[in-house]
Amino acid sequence: MRVALFLMSEGEMPPWGEQTSEQQAAAMQQHDDFGAACAVREGVRILTGEALDGVPTVVRTRGGKRSVTEGPYAEAIEQLGGLYVIETPDLDTLLELTELLPPYDLQISPIGEAEAP
Repeated sequence: MRVALFLMSEGEMPPWGEQTSEQQAAAMQQHDDFGAACAVREGVRILTGEALDGVPTVVRTRGGKRSVTEGPYAEAIEQLGGLYVIETPDLDTLLELTELLPPYDLQISPIGEAEAP
């Protein structure tokens, strides 16, 4: 199964820009440890992983008209800070591996397979 693993800011982690260089280095080491553990786990493969930076651009369509605004899609305390796309044999395996990541709030969403018409 393929999943999107969304890393939500806040949780127990201060925003990146408010972390000390030591905190940032420790968080990056945890990401490296997570990647290494995924690499050796049978059936697990990180397809991509990215940190998000800057203010997002939001495009909304209402009544056939598009509007473009800056800022997150929804007003929320938590904001999306990064993501991984991962191939995993099952959710339990991934949950075990995510214990290596910094203490983010996480959202794990299955990725559907689109069928060609």
